[in-house]
Amino acid sequence: MTKLIIKTGTEEDFFARGRRLAKAADRGKALEAVRTISFEDPADVMKLITETRLALFRAVKEAPGSITDIAARLQRDRSAVKRDLDELEQVGLVTIAEKVLPGHGRMKEVRATAARVQLVAEVF
Repeated sequence: MTKLIIKTGTEEDFFARGRRLAKAADRGKALEAVRTISFEDPADVMKLITETRLALFRAVKEAPGSITDIAARLQRDRSAVKRDLDELEQVGLVTIAEKVLPGHGRMKEVRATAARVQLVAEVF
């Protein structure tokens, strides 16, 4: 995926977007590689995108790697980084996948899910 949009919106907005996508697919149009995550309450967006988590996401986007490596780069406790990454993974901002290291066991590799993230907060 190339782009991820995090935004606020109503239930009506959600279903309207779904109808637009379905109509485009019915017409045989290629669908853009965009994923949209929508929250009804702007406060929920603010709980998710804290300053610390934004710095964490930027670090992952800049250089994917293990949770331990990312925590060391940010000079944060590994367990706190893991908790924040779990939240970011839950909404689809990052992926955490187990990777086999030849002769060295396994590690959990963290990667950003999109090359570009757009954050739109509209208070209504």
